[in-house]
Amino acid sequence: MRVLFAGTPEVALPSLAALLASPHEVVGVLTRPDAPAGRGRHLVASPVKSAALDAGLPVLTPRTLRDPDVVAAIADLGADCAAVVAYGALLPVTVLDVPRHGWVNLHFSLLPAWRGAAPVQHAVLHGDEITGATTFRITEGLDEGPVLGTLTETIRPTDTAGALLERLSRAGAGLLTATLDGLEAGMLTAVPQPPDGISLAPRLSVDDGRVRWEHPALAVDRRVRACTPSPGAWTTLPDGARLKLGPVRLRPEVTLPPGELMTDRREVLVGTGSHAVALGEVAVAGKRPMPAADWARGARLPERARLGTS
Repeated sequence: MRVLFAGTPEVALPSLAALLASPHEVVGVLTRPDAPAGRGRHLVASPVKSAALDAGLPVLTPRTLRDPDVVAAIADLGADCAAVVAYGALLPVTVLDVPRHGWVNLHFSLLPAWRGAAPVQHAVLHGDEITGATTFRITEGLDEGPVLGTLTETIRPTDTAGALLERLSRAGAGLLTATLDGLEAGMLTAVPQPPDGISLAPRLSVDDGRVRWEHPALAVDRRVRACTPSPGAWTTLPDGARLKLGPVRLRPEVTLPPGELMTDRREVLVGTGSHAVALGEVAVAGKRPMPAADWARGARLPERARLGTS
């Protein structure tokens, strides 16, 4: 099958690599335009664009898919199907019918759960024990199209969103390739999503990463892991400065008032609405992450200092 691949971030790379290694022919790549990055804000190509150029593939980087010339360029590639993994923009109806097998999206949840831009983060944040990936045919609605295939994945107690997404991206690459195999062979029937069990997963903001120490320890733990690595979990120091937080460890045998610090040479404990948690790596603005105990030794914190009060 002739396939147009649409994707942008690093999480899409396993799927592109799997398609390039498959019997399918990748005839071109659609990705988002170069974007400013780093302190210098220089324009940088997306990971998918860089990989596509290395593979010698034609690359389209339109700012909008509503331009008739862009639609014509996509049609000229002669793809039988478009495979989508984290492209980063909604597809207008004008392009949906261009390939004869339509646009097949790999989404990192078990639809209809967690429709939207951040399904893995929301699965971790809400304490789900099982998640997975779904391939479905894209329609006009947000992640509402009929399902072609699924796989399941256990969420481990220490999983960050980044670690879980990395596993799903590798497993999902096989699911996507198998879905295209089935479509080519005429062996797959798209099944409508059930009307029950729908949940939404909007992109998490920087403010969503703020830890509320009055919440129970389990909720604190989930929020930090859900926001790692992006948008990043954080709290405030007594002087109002931000402190970035890596994953914490539950310490159910210790109770402290919410936000109150207790330090020793080995660890830094913080009180929550239930029991304490031990901080992992932390970082003050402009500094590299370091173990919390190392940070506390040099921070000169007042006795009974509390986080998150400003």
